[in-house]
Amino acid sequence: MTTSWRSSTLADRHRALGSALENWNGMGTAWSYDSSLQDHHVAVRTRAGLMDVSGLKKVHLVGPHATAILDYATSRNVSKVQPGRSVYATALNDAGKFIDDCVLYRTGPNSWMVVHGAGTLHEMLAQAVVGRNAAMLFDDDLHDLSLQGPVAVDFLARHVPGIRQLNYFSHMQTTLFGAPVMISRTGYTGERGYEIFCKGADAPLIWDTILADGKADGIVPVCFTALDLLRVESYLLFYPYDNSEMYPFAQDLAGDTLWELGLDFTVSPGKTHFRGAPAHYALKGRERFRIFGLLLEGMTAAEAGAGVYDGEQRVGTVTCGMVSTLTGRSMALARMDVPYAVPGRAIVVRSGGESLPGVTHQLPFDDPEKKKRTVKG
Repeated sequence: MTTSWRSSTLADRHRALGSALENWNGMGTAWSYDSSLQDHHVAVRTRAGLMDVSGLKKVHLVGPHATAILDYATSRNVSKVQPGRSVYATALNDAGKFIDDCVLYRTGPNSWMVVHGAGTLHEMLAQAVVGRNAAMLFDDDLHDLSLQGPVAVDFLARHVPGIRQLNYFSHMQTTLFGAPVMISRTGYTGERGYEIFCKGADAPLIWDTILADGKADGIVPVCFTALDLLRVESYLLFYPYDNSEMYPFAQDLAGDTLWELGLDFTVSPGKTHFRGAPAHYALKGRERFRIFGLLLEGMTAAEAGAGVYDGEQRVGTVTCGMVSTLTGRSMALARMDVPYAVPGRAIVVRSGGESLPGVTHQLPFDDPEKKKRTVKG
């Protein structure tokens, strides 16, 4: 295990499943288990998988100025988010470049929970509360167990009244197996799924009971790397692995625009008062690349960092590739030169000494109308 300053109360469970608890975001995280990664992918797409994503950072922001702070720090019009609802948002620097993404949960009139990954939103918010009528608490005891897949709702419905009526990007305060929890209908898989926020002391009970009681439903523990397979299909980006922090420009400083990443939808219509807004709007039409999909022949996954070519001209870089035994397809996310970010362009990926022919492909690959994750009932 690499040195980490955060820990999950499920660490012993992960070790028993074969994990070495590699570091992510300061926490020892189950990147892999002894079981098959492809089996994990199939489980989430056809039944359900349980993941420990407690490495996400959880911040509580409370006080009369909390809403105004988040309204300036993020791209969303947060005043329109009602208690019990949440929204996916992005944060920019003054140059209009992406620095983090997050989910904002409104838990009360003057209270929010912000869940984010490895970017610098935490530091931005810590500076913003100084001298304001607001307080910020980094809650590292709050664990996040993600139950994702088509049978997740059937399992939870046996234990949580009203879970079927919980809409996409809504959350509820309830109990699960006698433990207080907040259940959110969110996730990072493209499936109908739920995130269960609980105290660290209750996480082992909830983890063990879901796996024991859900075994007949086909619910299995799923490692963190399985998210790569799921996110490629569902066009879900992972900072910094799809960003210029990982794939720097020859002349420019690291930093990507929302237009380049395809995240411009996270800016609420008409919103102009947020950090980096003037630069963000000025950068429209000046994209240096765009995130786009690649559909490759054969059953070899393209390596991260592999070049994408049109003849001898390099036209892109793979950021994440995967093979699905479920669909029999090799797919990838790539940072493509703008003229190649259109469907149907013939390309070749040079990866690990192999040449993998294929075509550019519109994202997402799986469920393009997002019907699975938003279905009601």
